Amino acid sequence: MLCNNYIPMFGIVIAFKKLNVREGIFGSSWCGLDNFKFLFQSNTAFTIIRNTVLYNLVFIVLGTVISVAVAILLHEVKNKAASRFYQSIILLPFLISWVVVSYLVYALLSSDAGMLNSMLKNLGLHPINWYQEKKYWPLILTLCNIWKGTGYTMIIYLASIVGISQDYYEAARIDGASKWQQIKKITLPLLKPTVIIMFILAIGRIFASDFGLFYQIPKNSGALYSVSQTIDVYVFNALMKNSDFGMSSAASVFQSVVGFVLVLIANKIVRKYSSESALF
Repeated sequence: MLCNNYIPMFGIVIAFKKLNVREGIFGSSWCGLDNFKFLFQSNTAFTIIRNTVLYNLVFIVLGTVISVAVAILLHEVKNKAASRFYQSIILLPFLISWVVVSYLVYALLSSDAGMLNSMLKNLGLHPINWYQEKKYWPLILTLCNIWKGTGYTMIIYLASIVGISQDYYEAARIDGASKWQQIKKITLPLLKPTVIIMFILAIGRIFASDFGLFYQIPKNSGALYSVSQTIDVYVFNALMKNSDFGMSSAASVFQSVVGFVLVLIANKIVRKYSSESALF
């Protein structure tokens, strides 16, 4: 933990220096907060921050609801072999890289030979140039994220559900509770601490984004920047164009500090209403 998490934090100083590779970190001159200005002085500053935050909020809400629902459904599958099979199928997308997913999406959306456009032609409809039409991409990116991320979070919720004592369910069945009543009165309340912890951890990443999702899937198409460009993608494109490592480091420091503050705030709010559910 010391080598991987703390020693590299020394690199934070790059965010406050005008880095010159020849002179090195120590020899480079200090520039104060100049490296941070590019994020807020850019014409697209509001757009990239809005995209990053709003997408993450949607991912957190939908991801939690769908993952909990899938975990409950799998727990209700009585056949253990079938349950493990379904788990492996749902978890599989998480193990696939975004590069592979991007090719699958391109096979569906390609304007020339894409499956969706072929279907539209067969129905007598006009094909769509998907990589130029930005109105479809909030939905496409959300579906890709849910499809790929549900398996991982579902496993966490399923592990929590499996740990619930069966005595509660047996007592509920004796009292005549239906399956939905058991889920509503037993499973969901006892699952709440896990959901809250996952929510707090997700809040810490609300100003960061999955680079592979927002860069690979839209193919970094300029026509889609207003709905697909997040802070991470913007920084990467700027880094490739200007080779400004100080600027890139400043963006990472900004995301980390804001995320840390948000985790503290979210944890304090949770602790105020339910101290046993708080992260710390």
